Amino acid sequence: MRIGKLATIALAAIAIATPQAMRTQTQATGDAAQKNAQQAREALGAMVKALGGQAWLDMKNEMQQGHIAAFFHGDPDLGTEDLFEFHEWPDHDRIEVTKHRDVVEFFVGRQGWEVTYRGKKPQDKDIVDDFLRRRDHSIEMAVKVWLKDPNTILLYEGEHMSERHLAVQVTMISPQNDAITILMDEQTHLPLARSFEWRDPTYHDKNTDTEEYDDYHVIDGFPTPFTVTRLKNGDTVRQFYLTHVTFNQNLPADFWDPDAEARKVKR
Repeated sequence: MRIGKLATIALAAIAIATPQAMRTQTQATGDAAQKNAQQAREALGAMVKALGGQAWLDMKNEMQQGHIAAFFHGDPDLGTEDLFEFHEWPDHDRIEVTKHRDVVEFFVGRQGWEVTYRGKKPQDKDIVDDFLRRRDHSIEMAVKVWLKDPNTILLYEGEHMSERHLAVQVTMISPQNDAITILMDEQTHLPLARSFEWRDPTYHDKNTDTEEYDDYHVIDGFPTPFTVTRLKNGDTVRQFYLTHVTFNQNLPADFWDPDAEARKVKR
């Protein structure tokens, strides 16, 4: 009888204690997640400071000039192509190809065009989709948009190696369950790599798009990678070797207008 009474008391105690234990565990898990998110935010803040701080955040535009090398199955194609890239936050991009700069691509908003001696034509959909994916997952977008969203999840994932550099890794997960992973040099805090995954709309397989940044030079106060390597599923597909970079130019009013560019082309 006494044993039965004690058993009843013990079960009642467990019933009372279990919700309290669960609440304690939940609180501990929440505290750990909050501490982890703060570590991630601090790492990203150090990266922004290393890139130039408020001046980097307020940058008006950027021009990069250099040579691009294409790869197939990780092997380089012969030769390189001259390239001039212009970017203005948040969604204005212009790319001029060849030393004569006679092929001009525009990505303005969510649309793309190509201007050649034949005139202006819409850019191929797969090219536009690829460019917009990379713009939507750029480090600039991660900092200026994703980081400001209170519903973005921040994960500090500790130390990793990136091309012989000791780095810290942070992943950001958007409310739409999209993600960007950034590797930052542990000493300089500069970004070493950015990656994201996407699913092919036709074949439905998952792909990983990565950009690696190396050979930093300080230009007008902004540390700038002069070698940018793009990889798809671990295979190198493009390398951009910069030779000249400028910031905050005063560009013509019609600089982002493909129709204006088409009118200038000599046919």
